[in-house]
Amino acid sequence: MRVVAGRAKGRPLKSVPGMGTRPTTDKVKEAIFSMIGPYFDGGTVLDLFAGTGGLGIEALSRGMERAVFIDMEPKSIDTIKANLKSTGFEPCAEMYRNEAGRAIKALEKRKYIFDLVFLDPPYRMKNGDVLMTEMATRGLLSAGALLVLEYESSYSYPEEISGFCHLRTAKYGETTVSIYEYEQLESESEKSGEEE
Repeated sequence: MRVVAGRAKGRPLKSVPGMGTRPTTDKVKEAIFSMIGPYFDGGTVLDLFAGTGGLGIEALSRGMERAVFIDMEPKSIDTIKANLKSTGFEPCAEMYRNEAGRAIKALEKRKYIFDLVFLDPPYRMKNGDVLMTEMATRGLLSAGALLVLEYESSYSYPEEISGFCHLRTAKYGETTVSIYEYEQLESESEKSGEEE
Protein backbone atom coordinates (compact mmCIF):
# COMPACT_ATOMS: atom_id res chain seq x y z
CA MET A 1 0.00 0.00 0.00
CA ARG A 2 1.15 3.50 -0.82
CA VAL A 3 -0.08 7.05 -1.30
CA VAL A 4 -1.27 7.15 -4.91
CA ALA A 5 -1.03 10.87 -5.77
CA GLY A 6 -0.42 14.38 -4.45
CA ARG A 7 2.15 15.76 -2.01
CA ALA A 8 3.03 12.39 -0.45
CA LYS A 9 2.80 10.40 -3.71
CA GLY A 10 4.61 7.06 -3.58
CA ARG A 11 5.10 7.00 0.20
CA PRO A 12 4.52 3.48 1.53
CA LEU A 13 1.81 2.95 4.16
CA LYS A 14 1.97 0.36 6.92
CA SER A 15 -0.77 -2.23 7.27
CA VAL A 16 -2.50 -2.97 10.56
CA PRO A 17 -0.97 -6.13 12.07
CA GLY A 18 -3.23 -9.22 12.03
CA MET A 19 -6.15 -10.16 9.81
CA GLY A 20 -8.89 -7.99 11.35
CA THR A 21 -8.50 -5.01 8.99
CA ARG A 22 -9.30 -4.96 5.29
CA PRO A 23 -7.45 -1.99 3.77
CA THR A 24 -8.76 -0.38 0.60
CA THR A 25 -6.51 -1.51 -2.26
CA ASP A 26 -4.53 1.08 -4.21
CA LYS A 27 -6.61 0.27 -7.30
CA VAL A 28 -9.91 0.97 -5.52
CA LYS A 29 -8.42 4.04 -3.82
CA GLU A 30 -7.35 5.44 -7.18
CA ALA A 31 -10.83 4.78 -8.62
CA ILE A 32 -12.53 6.48 -5.64
CA PHE A 33 -10.43 9.63 -5.98
CA SER A 34 -10.90 9.81 -9.73
CA MET A 35 -14.66 9.90 -9.01
CA ILE A 36 -14.63 12.47 -6.17
CA GLY A 37 -11.62 14.66 -6.89
CA PRO A 38 -9.11 13.89 -7.92
CA TYR A 39 -7.67 16.92 -6.07
CA PHE A 40 -9.10 19.26 -3.43
CA ASP A 41 -8.74 22.91 -2.57
CA GLY A 42 -8.81 22.66 1.22
CA GLY A 43 -11.57 21.26 3.42
CA THR A 44 -11.88 18.77 6.28
CA VAL A 45 -12.11 15.00 5.87
CA LEU A 46 -13.44 12.33 8.26
CA ASP A 47 -12.09 8.78 7.98
CA LEU A 48 -14.62 7.04 10.25
CA PHE A 49 -13.46 3.41 10.16
CA ALA A 50 -9.91 4.48 9.46
CA GLY A 51 -7.97 1.19 9.73
CA THR A 52 -4.58 2.19 8.29
CA GLY A 53 -5.73 5.78 7.68
CA GLY A 54 -5.03 5.27 3.96
CA LEU A 55 -8.13 7.07 2.64
CA GLY A 56 -7.82 10.10 4.90
CA ILE A 57 -4.08 10.35 4.20
CA GLU A 58 -4.74 10.16 0.46
CA ALA A 59 -7.23 13.03 0.82
CA LEU A 60 -4.63 15.12 2.71
CA SER A 61 -2.05 14.35 0.04
CA ARG A 62 -4.50 15.56 -2.60
CA GLY A 63 -5.23 18.91 -0.95
CA MET A 64 -7.56 18.51 2.04
CA GLU A 65 -6.43 20.76 4.93
CA ARG A 66 -7.45 18.72 7.97
CA ALA A 67 -8.36 15.12 8.74
CA VAL A 68 -9.99 13.30 11.64
CA PHE A 69 -9.35 9.56 11.97
CA ILE A 70 -11.61 7.32 14.06
CA ASP A 71 -11.07 3.65 14.83
CA MET A 72 -11.91 1.28 17.67
CA GLU A 73 -8.73 -0.80 17.51
CA PRO A 74 -5.55 0.26 19.35
CA LYS A 75 -3.45 -1.42 16.61
CA SER A 76 -5.19 0.73 14.00
CA ILE A 77 -4.54 3.94 15.95
CA ASP A 78 -0.84 2.99 16.24
CA THR A 79 -0.71 2.27 12.49
CA ILE A 80 -2.41 5.58 11.61
CA LYS A 81 0.11 7.44 13.82
CA ALA A 82 3.01 5.74 12.04
CA ASN A 83 1.52 6.45 8.59
CA LEU A 84 0.88 10.11 9.43
CA LYS A 85 4.44 10.46 10.66
CA SER A 86 5.97 8.86 7.55
CA THR A 87 3.87 11.03 5.21
CA GLY A 88 4.43 14.25 7.19
CA PHE A 89 0.72 14.90 7.85
CA GLU A 90 0.80 14.70 11.66
CA PRO A 91 0.26 18.49 12.15
CA CYS A 92 -3.04 18.50 10.23
CA ALA A 93 -4.59 15.34 11.69
CA GLU A 94 -6.42 14.22 14.81
CA MET A 95 -7.09 10.65 15.92
CA TYR A 96 -9.68 9.26 18.30
CA ARG A 97 -10.09 5.69 19.46
CA ASN A 98 -13.85 5.31 19.58
CA GLU A 99 -16.85 3.41 18.27
CA ALA A 100 -18.39 5.16 15.23
CA GLY A 101 -21.75 6.07 16.79
CA ARG A 102 -20.15 7.53 19.92
CA ALA A 103 -17.52 9.31 17.82
CA ILE A 104 -20.25 11.09 15.83
CA LYS A 105 -21.75 12.45 19.08
CA ALA A 106 -18.31 13.57 20.29
CA LEU A 107 -17.57 15.30 16.98
CA GLU A 108 -20.87 17.17 17.22
CA LYS A 109 -19.85 18.51 20.64
CA ARG A 110 -16.56 19.70 19.14
CA LYS A 111 -18.56 21.45 16.37
CA TYR A 112 -16.83 19.72 13.47
CA ILE A 113 -18.13 20.16 9.93
CA PHE A 114 -16.82 17.82 7.23
CA ASP A 115 -16.57 18.28 3.47
CA LEU A 116 -15.63 14.67 2.76
CA VAL A 117 -16.43 11.48 4.71
CA PHE A 118 -15.10 7.96 4.19
CA LEU A 119 -17.26 5.16 5.58
CA ASP A 120 -15.57 1.80 5.23
CA PRO A 121 -17.10 -0.25 8.07
CA PRO A 122 -16.33 -3.94 8.58
CA TYR A 123 -18.39 -5.95 6.11
CA ARG A 124 -20.47 -7.50 8.90
CA MET A 125 -21.85 -4.01 9.68
CA LYS A 126 -24.65 -2.81 7.41
CA ASN A 127 -25.37 0.55 9.02
CA GLY A 128 -23.57 2.97 6.68
CA ASP A 129 -26.84 4.72 5.75
CA VAL A 130 -27.82 5.05 9.44
CA LEU A 131 -24.46 6.68 10.22
CA MET A 132 -24.84 9.05 7.26
CA THR A 133 -28.26 10.18 8.49
CA GLU A 134 -26.91 10.57 12.03
CA MET A 135 -24.08 12.82 10.79
CA ALA A 136 -26.56 14.94 8.85
CA THR A 137 -28.94 15.23 11.81
CA ARG A 138 -26.11 16.31 14.09
CA GLY A 139 -24.91 19.01 11.70
CA LEU A 140 -21.56 17.42 10.88
CA LEU A 141 -21.79 17.87 7.09
CA SER A 142 -21.24 20.95 4.96
CA ALA A 143 -23.68 21.59 2.09
CA GLY A 144 -22.43 19.55 -0.85
CA ALA A 145 -20.26 17.28 1.33
CA LEU A 146 -19.30 14.01 -0.36
CA LEU A 147 -19.70 10.68 1.43
CA VAL A 148 -17.93 7.59 0.17
CA LEU A 149 -19.48 4.34 1.40
CA GLU A 150 -17.49 1.14 0.86
CA TYR A 151 -19.15 -2.25 1.41
CA GLU A 152 -19.41 -5.86 0.35
CA SER A 153 -20.61 -6.36 -3.24
CA SER A 154 -23.23 -8.94 -2.18
CA TYR A 155 -25.03 -6.18 -0.23
CA SER A 156 -26.76 -3.08 -1.56
CA TYR A 157 -27.66 0.21 0.11
CA PRO A 158 -30.69 2.25 -0.98
CA GLU A 159 -30.02 4.84 -3.68
CA GLU A 160 -32.36 7.26 -1.91
CA ILE A 161 -31.28 8.28 1.58
CA SER A 162 -33.08 11.33 2.98
CA GLY A 163 -30.95 14.45 2.59
CA PHE A 164 -28.50 12.80 0.19
CA CYS A 165 -28.22 12.61 -3.57
CA HIS A 166 -26.79 9.33 -4.88
CA LEU A 167 -24.10 10.18 -7.44
CA ARG A 168 -22.57 6.87 -8.39
CA THR A 169 -22.02 3.21 -7.51
CA ALA A 170 -19.13 1.14 -8.83
CA LYS A 171 -18.14 -2.49 -8.17
CA TYR A 172 -14.56 -3.71 -7.85
CA GLY A 173 -14.71 -7.47 -7.27
CA GLU A 174 -15.84 -8.08 -3.68
CA THR A 175 -15.92 -4.35 -2.94
CA THR A 176 -18.60 -1.86 -3.95
CA VAL A 177 -18.29 1.91 -3.57
CA SER A 178 -21.29 4.26 -3.48
CA ILE A 179 -20.87 8.02 -3.52
CA TYR A 180 -23.47 10.38 -2.10
CA GLU A 181 -23.66 14.17 -1.95
CA TYR A 182 -25.22 15.81 1.08
CA GLU A 183 -28.03 18.17 0.16
CA GLN A 184 -29.95 18.65 3.40
CA LEU A 185 -32.58 16.89 5.40
CA GLU A 186 -36.14 17.54 4.31
CA SER A 187 -37.02 19.26 7.60
CA GLU A 188 -34.15 21.74 7.05
CA SER A 189 -35.21 22.50 3.46
CA GLU A 190 -38.80 22.98 4.61
CA LYS A 191 -37.62 25.48 7.25
CA SER A 192 -35.63 27.47 4.70
CA GLY A 193 -38.66 27.38 2.35
CA GLU A 194 -40.90 28.80 5.09
CA GLU A 195 -38.44 31.62 5.75
CA GLU A 196 -38.46 32.83 2.12
